[in-house]
Amino acid sequence: MPRYYLGVDGGGTNCRIRLADENLVTLAEVRNGRSNLQIDGGDPAYKAISDGMRDAFASAEIDIAQAANTYACFGMAGGRMDSARAAFSARPWPFAGVKVYDDIDIAHAGALGGEDGGVAIVGTGSAALSIIDGQRFQVGGWGFQIGDQMSGAIIGRELARMSVEATDGLIGASPLTEEIIRLLGGNNQAAMTWSFATEMDLKIISRDGTEGCDDVLIGRAPGEFGRLVPVLMEYFDKGDPIAKQLIDIQMGYIDTYVRWFKSTGAKKLAIVGGFGQRLFPLLEQRYGDFVALPRFEPLHGALILAKQNFASA
Repeated sequence: MPRYYLGVDGGGTNCRIRLADENLVTLAEVRNGRSNLQIDGGDPAYKAISDGMRDAFASAEIDIAQAANTYACFGMAGGRMDSARAAFSARPWPFAGVKVYDDIDIAHAGALGGEDGGVAIVGTGSAALSIIDGQRFQVGGWGFQIGDQMSGAIIGRELARMSVEATDGLIGASPLTEEIIRLLGGNNQAAMTWSFATEMDLKIISRDGTEGCDDVLIGRAPGEFGRLVPVLMEYFDKGDPIAKQLIDIQMGYIDTYVRWFKSTGAKKLAIVGGFGQRLFPLLEQRYGDFVALPRFEPLHGALILAKQNFASA
């Protein structure tokens, strides 16, 4: 009887699904809709994977009935909470076996080829995972409001704040701060309007139907601040002093995580995420061969975990 493995990289904006044979050779790959477990109780994620799974089997010209001989592993955005993963794995899947992970787990498995070590996600958000001798250590990943040190969103927000301070004359301005204010509307009032998303005419409606809520505030999403990072790096390469100050702050965040990784016994740290890989030459200068680029992408990591979990099933 043939055996198949299905890997899912479930992101907040799209879901990638890959069907592979028992040697993890790709047979088909498809994309579908958003798949964060914290959105609408996981219903969109369930639909995205269910529809995408059928498309993958069709693309590979394999009867969908073979899902019964398929072992699946999902790495899901919003999967930090144990309860969310357990509820999602309990849904009526057609597979021979299903294992649901946080998205950092498949990033770890892909980056290190399923071996021990650490992985740091340094993108719009950030998180860290170290697996040593079967022990799992995880920190970070708590989101933009209370966490995400190392992330592009946090540094982008700091860049916007410093640009406003420079325009106010509280700190020295630089070509970078002037460019950021230009991008955010040309002056501090426009930047404040941008930060609160005022021009989008968004409203908060309370449970009783009235407008407004004292303990909720509408502001720009993390990704909007993260989009300022390419500008930061452009000016860093030009020697801009504010850019250098921000990268020093970023490296300080990463120092904290590197110390933590080493305390877990990690001998290798893979850097995943666009911001982290853009910083990789600096990281390599600072940490030597302790840091590495990922061996495989997270989607392949999902297949590695599927095989590790179910090879003997």
